[in-house]
Amino acid sequence: MTEPTQTNYEDLLEAYREAMRHVAATVYAVTTGHAGERHGILATAVNSLSFDPPSLLVCINQSASLHEPMNCTDQFAVNVLGMANRDVADQFTRERGEGRFGVGDWEEVHGVPVLASAQSSFVCRCVHRHEFGTHTIFIGELLAAKHSKNAAPLTYYDRHFIDISEAPESAG
Repeated sequence: MTEPTQTNYEDLLEAYREAMRHVAATVYAVTTGHAGERHGILATAVNSLSFDPPSLLVCINQSASLHEPMNCTDQFAVNVLGMANRDVADQFTRERGEGRFGVGDWEEVHGVPVLASAQSSFVCRCVHRHEFGTHTIFIGELLAAKHSKNAAPLTYYDRHFIDISEAPESAG
C-alpha cells in the first residue's frame, strides 16, 4: 500500500470535514471546575460508553480552553442542551471563561457546574484519558444523572443549531 500524497491527504481531510458537517449531533455543554473557576465548552463528540459501569466518553481538542482544566481535575459534567437552552449555547459561543456561565441556572454538583434546565445532565469522575491525534478522550464513570421529561434536543447540523424536526433535506 502506498502512502497518501499531501494533496490526497488534504482532499481526504476536506471530504471528511464536509461529510461530518452533515451528521446531525446533539449539543453538549461540557463543564468542570478547577482552581476555583468554572470552565466549559460546547461539544458534539460525546457518547455513552458502557452501562456497567455507567460511563461516558468525551473527546476534547487539545487546543480547547477546557482541555487543560479537564486534564487537571477528576470530575466533569456533560449537560445535554435542549431547545430551551439555545440562549446558553449562544452565550458559550460568544463568551470565554467565566462569561460563558452568565446565562442559565447553573448549580454545583460534585464540584462541577451543572445546568439545572438542561435536557439531561451527567456528572462523572474521570477514570481514563487517552490522547489520539488532536484530541484527548476522557472516560468518565457516572456519579449523578438527571433528565427532564419531554425536552427536545438542541442539534448541530451544517454549522448551525437546529430543531431536528426542521432539518433541511439535502440538495444533492
